[in-house]
Amino acid sequence: MSRESVPGHDISYHLVCFDETGNERGHDSADVIRDARAGVTDVFFFVHGWNGDVPAARHHYGQWVATMAACRAEREAAHRLPGGFKSLLVGLHWPSKAWGDEDVRSEEFVRASAARLGGGAARTAAVRTIVEAALRHPCRMSPAVKEAYVYLEGSIPDLPGEDGTPFDPQQLYRACLEDPALGGILSPLRILTFWKMKRRARVFGESGAARIAREVAQAAPNARVHLMGHSFGCITATAMASVVPPATLTLVQGAMSLWSFAERLPGEPGAGYFRGVLGRVPGPIIVTTSTHDHAIGRFYPLAARSGRQLDLDEYPKYGGIGAHGVQGTYAHGHRVGAVGELTRGQVHNVDCSSVIRRVDGIAGAHNDICHPELARVLWRAVLSR
Repeated sequence: MSRESVPGHDISYHLVCFDETGNERGHDSADVIRDARAGVTDVFFFVHGWNGDVPAARHHYGQWVATMAACRAEREAAHRLPGGFKSLLVGLHWPSKAWGDEDVRSEEFVRASAARLGGGAARTAAVRTIVEAALRHPCRMSPAVKEAYVYLEGSIPDLPGEDGTPFDPQQLYRACLEDPALGGILSPLRILTFWKMKRRARVFGESGAARIAREVAQAAPNARVHLMGHSFGCITATAMASVVPPATLTLVQGAMSLWSFAERLPGEPGAGYFRGVLGRVPGPIIVTTSTHDHAIGRFYPLAARSGRQLDLDEYPKYGGIGAHGVQGTYAHGHRVGAVGELTRGQVHNVDCSSVIRRVDGIAGAHNDICHPELARVLWRAVLSR
């Protein structure tokens, strides 16, 4: 059974796991489809972000569902809606462990890091060169380390820079040194895995995640589908929305470009990759931001632009929506706790710096999202029928 209980609440959710190619591990989606046929009115899909294994996904979803369930007034209002309210909650797990807390001195760290980049003897040897050099001289990038990085980048065909800029490990290293939290010659290794997970999030959203959403929509054709993503999970949720139009879309501290929905890209031809999603979501599109999110505010621009930051007026060309909100298209601005009217079918950037603020290591407050103030914003979107 895929059903997971939520401690302290009479509520549960389904956890469905997928592999790195977007194929389901097991047959837990059958439980979801069966429950979808039981007269549900609203289906919620939750998608976690980077660095999430199965235990982390359980913890993340359990906390978030509990936070939503604790909004008693909003739950009661939902049950008073015409037609009532019967929800189906689904958490999707995808392998997003980009880098972990393994002991960098261990062979396991070397093998795991190489595996995240595609594996193989040559990639493993390149990673070992980098790691051994980091242990000897963490603040010096030798020619051998640069050569190892260039080999890794060139050997992985699905890791292009966002603008085609050649990968430059020395430049990335110098850029990371400007922020002590990001420094060290292992920083480019983190950025290589960042690119890998970013692409995987989109592929998963367009494949396995979209498939289960489509099957649920077919099993419950009158139910409203709500998509919520966190971090790279925002890419997955938005990719799902491009395939299966949802009633609402909520993007929490998104690790995706602030120009994703733009009518025109700054300094480049064409529109944002997900521009077509606008108009497919009849309800509000909620986007949260926080100045305390260091993963998006500091690391994302470095990784997305290969270390080169280009400012365009007020907003950086290579920033993330978790720091700057959606730009390049009309969007309403709000502050959490004082959110105005949520206009259906439009983007709402919600500054959550007052609640998403607990700093935890290099990511800052990136994972500090389980707050009633934020849950109430999602409930308001759900209730805006």
